Amino acid sequence: MLSFSTVSDSGTSRVFLFPETFDFSAYRFLFLEGKVMRGLGISVLVTIGGTILSIVVSTAGAYALSKKTLPGRNIIFNAIIFTMFFSGGLIPYFLTLQKLHLQNNLLVMIIPPAVNTFYLILMKNFFNTVSPSLEESAKIDGANDLTILWRIVVPVSMPIIATMTLFYAVDRWNEWWLPTLFINDTKLYPLQLVLRNAITNISQIINSTAGAQLAQGTQNIYGDSVKSAMIIISAVPIILIYPFVQKYFAKGIMIGSVKG
Repeated sequence: MLSFSTVSDSGTSRVFLFPETFDFSAYRFLFLEGKVMRGLGISVLVTIGGTILSIVVSTAGAYALSKKTLPGRNIIFNAIIFTMFFSGGLIPYFLTLQKLHLQNNLLVMIIPPAVNTFYLILMKNFFNTVSPSLEESAKIDGANDLTILWRIVVPVSMPIIATMTLFYAVDRWNEWWLPTLFINDTKLYPLQLVLRNAITNISQIINSTAGAQLAQGTQNIYGDSVKSAMIIISAVPIILIYPFVQKYFAKGIMIGSVKG
């Protein structure tokens, strides 16, 4: 409710469930403040693009690892598990992505974190539960591996795919560490990084646009109200996604967490 509060309500020490007067000045300020809306657009773009890439790559990889006929299957799987516990270090990681020209590039928030090892294992375990008879029937009809995956396995695996879609979307939406390291251009900041900077520098943001807000009649706003409004704006998009995958969520987690 703080984001809807007036300056007088926000500055008081009283505790109240609802503000006496609903005031949308904080939201009007944010919609007029270019950095926030630009960051929102970048976060939406990164979340959609990153989630699609992650689901496609993870689904294909998990399906391949679920096949006992895959040459070197155990070696590949153990190598993937190894990355969960050990990394090459931050400096080599930074230098590698820099050499790949991913600095000041939105792809740095999409390609490097494309596959989460834990999510890949959950999907692999789910694919292990898919009846082999479905694939055998498709092979008899002349289907190849790609056709079997996208036409047979994926439709019956919607619980785990929907669940992993939500997980990947939340990861991409909340991404701020990679842009902190690799994005120096403020015009490419995602919403979470804008929010992080705003929490510590909210007075500077308000003062920098005071002249523009004065014309709109919203110059008299409280810093904490703006912070709260930014948090609401950053949380609402992910909250809106959840109802669409809720029916798959519990089933996907339970089945994928049991090793087949």
